[in-house]
Amino acid sequence: MSTLPNLKSAFSQLISTPSISALEAEHDMSNHAVIELLQSWFSELGFSCETPVVADSRNKQNLIARLGQGEGGLLLAGHTDTVPFDEGRWSQSPFELVEKDNRWYGLGTCDMKGFFALVLEALKDMPLEDFKRPLTIFASADEETTMSGAKAFADSKAIAPDYAVIGEPTSLKPVYMHKGHLAQGIRVIGRSGHSSDPARGLNAIEVMHKVISQLMKLKQHLSENYREDAFTVPYPTMNFGHIHGGDAANRICGCCDLHLDIRPLPGMELAELELMVLNYLSDISKEYPGSISVSTLYPGAESFAGKADNPWTKLVAELSGHEAEVVNYSTEAPYINKLGCQTLVLGPGSINQAHQPDEFIGLEYLTPTVELIKKMIYHACIK
Repeated sequence: MSTLPNLKSAFSQLISTPSISALEAEHDMSNHAVIELLQSWFSELGFSCETPVVADSRNKQNLIARLGQGEGGLLLAGHTDTVPFDEGRWSQSPFELVEKDNRWYGLGTCDMKGFFALVLEALKDMPLEDFKRPLTIFASADEETTMSGAKAFADSKAIAPDYAVIGEPTSLKPVYMHKGHLAQGIRVIGRSGHSSDPARGLNAIEVMHKVISQLMKLKQHLSENYREDAFTVPYPTMNFGHIHGGDAANRICGCCDLHLDIRPLPGMELAELELMVLNYLSDISKEYPGSISVSTLYPGAESFAGKADNPWTKLVAELSGHEAEVVNYSTEAPYINKLGCQTLVLGPGSINQAHQPDEFIGLEYLTPTVELIKKMIYHACIK
């Protein structure tokens, strides 16, 4: 007798299995329990499963579940981790599936463990013995931090699908292009001293003022010289997200830190942006030798550029009833795309719910998602 859960039970089990990904070890969690759940469910459907450990992670695992023989076929991909939650800002436990107001609430309902439950539900009624081309389910580790799971999978070249869909929350609209993400930290080391005699020290806040002035010039350069009109924000953006320096009004500030975020357009390499930052700060670095350091806060994400007019994009747009579009956030698509497949990002729920307290997925997405997944599998693996 089948022990496969119904849709609500599958959602509930995934949500009640914490898998927070964080750069800080004290907040980071294993994803093994989620991988074990998925492996058991897909194994029961006849999938052959592998759970390789991801290098350069805290012993995290990927899941590669494969059904059918031959070349090509379809890859359905998603991540097993979630972001941390805001303590005290949730109306209920983030690890309990709660139904209210025609919604399912819980951490990962929308972004994006729930996608795997919907894939499982779609497969229950499909003629799996009729597959002419393989179907692969890929569940990754650490998408919310380093994307190391997707990077390792892409580097392994384990499969070569014709098509791929990454089930991030896009309101079931196919996404064929998105920006990248680079986060850098800039530190100015000055010389502290008594504020009554500024000449005896080097005020790091004053030097950082010069740094920010140069970065504002780079921000303007990026907005004036790089453009892709398909985006709602058609240029690379730069955001100053954090600054801290000094400890008292009567002390010369000895250290000042700035964190900034750059979102490059497709075609702009992260290394190119890193070099731009260094070049714009080079004169200040010469003026204050050894005082300015630039570092990467965490691994960046490359931009992704598919094509709106390729056959898979056009087909999925027709099946979903939505025109293909572009978005400003980042996903694992550039790494999945390295497998040589036509890649789209498409999944249930709104990106506006991602990374928010009281994350939810509207119940109106459930049946349309299951039906759309069936149609995509049929066209890629059976027809």
